[in-house]
Amino acid sequence: MFVRIVKMRFQEDKIEAFLENFHEVKNHIRGFEGNQFLELYRDKEDPRIFFTYSYWDKEESLENYRNSDLFKKVWAFTKALFSDKPEAWSVDKLVTLD
Repeated sequence: MFVRIVKMRFQEDKIEAFLENFHEVKNHIRGFEGNQFLELYRDKEDPRIFFTYSYWDKEESLENYRNSDLFKKVWAFTKALFSDKPEAWSVDKLVTLD
């Protein structure tokens, strides 16, 4: 399993459109084969910045998602709302303390 972190900064007047769309598609993303977890975070200091954290069982699953019609539709809508280029990282989880 690995974690995918995506940082996105939106145009201020496009935030509500992003949130509405995210709430419409979140269950489809979470239900995509290989996705184990999905969260959305908002920066406390800059409300235009959001992060998604998703857990994937393997890199192939993420690539299948990225090549899916679902992703293409979501990303086409979302990227039009950005004020800056998004950043993304794939990381291995090393330690979890509950």
